[in-house]
Amino acid sequence: MLLFGMTAAVGESGKGVSDETLLKQVGTGDREAFRQLYQNTDRTVYSFILSIVKNPSDAEEILQETYLKVWTSASGYVGQGKPLAWIFTIARNLCYMRFRDRKHEADVGLDDLNQTEMGELCRQIENVADRMALMAALEVLKEDERQIVILHASAGMKHREIAASLQMPLATVLSKYRRAMKKLEEYLGRE
Repeated sequence: MLLFGMTAAVGESGKGVSDETLLKQVGTGDREAFRQLYQNTDRTVYSFILSIVKNPSDAEEILQETYLKVWTSASGYVGQGKPLAWIFTIARNLCYMRFRDRKHEADVGLDDLNQTEMGELCRQIENVADRMALMAALEVLKEDERQIVILHASAGMKHREIAASLQMPLATVLSKYRRAMKKLEEYLGRE
């Protein structure tokens, strides 16, 4: 990412340190802890944001805004053992602020905005047939189901990690994932 190009220079210090500890160190202004926290979480947070906004360009911008907010707000973080959930909350709020801003600017509804952004995403994927099938298939899912599927498939998170990150019981995440996969199978089977 543009803003965080400095993350590539991170060394081995910070390896094995929990995200909770890193976030507390970020709160004290520790840049190395911030780099490590970013490296540990950026892919997952990006996938989460993308599952909401459905536009890679917007997702990258919101990702940068999210980590800026993490940097400036980390000192106020109250440790509960769930730093990724805290980061997700920041990201979700920024996504919804983006929707509100665009709605206000263009005077279109969120449903119209989602269709527009899905169109932008589709133009960026190379294979037209595949992208149309993927977008249509993901559209049959509810937002929480879509987030779970994308976090599992794209970010490679385990169901237990997704449950902790989204602050849902594991059984709920597993149930929603199975339901989502069944919906996708049925939809793709008809297509």
